[in-house]
Amino acid sequence: MPLIQVKVIENVFTPDQKQQIIRRLTDTMVEIEGENMRPVTWCVLEEVASGDWAIAGNPLTSADVRALAAGVNA
Repeated sequence: MPLIQVKVIENVFTPDQKQQIIRRLTDTMVEIEGENMRPVTWCVLEEVASGDWAIAGNPLTSADVRALAAGVNA
């Protein structure tokens, strides 16, 4: 059965935004695989602790991601 796994840094997305991510990704997968697969399409959203996610060896914090989303150079 399809499993969609999403990892985000904690305290970046609101509960409503996380639900929207889950719904939209599930809808997109169902568009591809067919509506009959919706009941068995799983989506897991996991939060990674702030600072435990790194790009090019540089840890990112929740504040870094919020600044990036706001268009502020961190």
